[in-house]
Amino acid sequence: MTDPTELQQRLAAQGVHTVLAQFTDMHGVAKGKYVPLAKLGELLETGAGFAGPSIWGTGLPRTGPRAEYYARADAARIQPMPWMPGYARAVCSGFVDGQPFDACPRQVLQRATARLAERGWALKTGIEPEFFLLRRGDGGTLLPADDADRLDKPSYDLKSLPRQAAFLRELHEALERCGLDVLQLDHEDAHGQYEVNFAFDDALASADHLMLFKLAAHALAERHGMVFSMMPKPFANQPGSGLHFHVSLWDEDGQCVTAPASRDAGCLSTVGRQFLAGVLAHSPALCALAAPTVNSYKRLVVGESLSGTSWAPAYVAHGPNNRTATLRTLPGRFEWRLPDASANPYLATAGLIAAGLDGIDRQLDPGPDCQDDLFRLPPAAVQAAGHALLPQSLDEALDALEADPVICHALGDTLASEFLRLKRMEWIEFARHVSAWELQRYGAAF
Repeated sequence: MTDPTELQQRLAAQGVHTVLAQFTDMHGVAKGKYVPLAKLGELLETGAGFAGPSIWGTGLPRTGPRAEYYARADAARIQPMPWMPGYARAVCSGFVDGQPFDACPRQVLQRATARLAERGWALKTGIEPEFFLLRRGDGGTLLPADDADRLDKPSYDLKSLPRQAAFLRELHEALERCGLDVLQLDHEDAHGQYEVNFAFDDALASADHLMLFKLAAHALAERHGMVFSMMPKPFANQPGSGLHFHVSLWDEDGQCVTAPASRDAGCLSTVGRQFLAGVLAHSPALCALAAPTVNSYKRLVVGESLSGTSWAPAYVAHGPNNRTATLRTLPGRFEWRLPDASANPYLATAGLIAAGLDGIDRQLDPGPDCQDDLFRLPPAAVQAAGHALLPQSLDEALDALEADPVICHALGDTLASEFLRLKRMEWIEFARHVSAWELQRYGAAF
């Protein structure tokens, strides 16, 4: 049990005077407020108060005891923010009327990890964020921050990468000073696109780490006169940004449950294959959580890009080291390639756990490995192989989510209802929007 006074003194000795009480809304956006360090005890015991209806996805009323949302700090997740001297970030979970709030995304994931703990398991994830560094052009348009970043095949470009070395180094140092083990940083497959990898951790910690990464990257990019973007696909003719999850199950003795008994037994154990099969079975519904925006479905298509491929899955399939499939299997783990950069890490992980456990409970078989390059196969051949097409619009994904009781139950009644309601509104607004493309094509055509 953390002693609030001792923690407060330790933070003060590090020069902290203010705590950022940070929680995550339904859309995966960091929210919060500043709390003087002297009030740390209240932040740990009761939480910082917010007007509940002002937060996306809560469905809370405007009056009564349930109108107030309290962001209560996790004592193990309070640390100084190197890019903001004097400030510490406190990861918070939502409470309403003195109880854990069922529609808080972090509480949703905590419920999911508790289900694993009942079986003596823990899920570990390594989340790989891809992102764009942009600048504002004429009329507010967003363009790659580096005008010289124009290679036809920009992956691993060592001409553009050094031009962003100052930003990337500051980001690297900030994350490492916060305890993250940064593995690598590279230029990705689109102009102005980069990726940072940090070591895998328990699922809840990984989601917390991703939110820390976004806080740091937004702030540091702004200081460099740039816009940090995790929009899934900002440019139509280039690859979009994924948020790939490397996934494995571990027991209380520190043994990897998803690892096979021997090298000759394939990539995954029986439990691992059942977990994977559950994720495949629920992929249409998981799409709504892993690809939660209208723009997400500009990424989830098979087609040519500047570098020759989109690197995003379109079919429900799995295969050893197959980057064209939804699930790429590796020794003892699998890479979930469906999520994009706009996904809420807490909700996506909670849905993943629910799907995997359903696969284990029903002893599902994922079927044979897919060895094919699915980006090259014609649609008829893919269909003949039995690989279903992922939803091709947010509207389709929401239909799949609404029809999937396993994933909806994982979200809880309140959040499932609010998610569907708000995302349906997003789809309708998009469908009714008249774009510049439409004006150009139809404005004087008839």
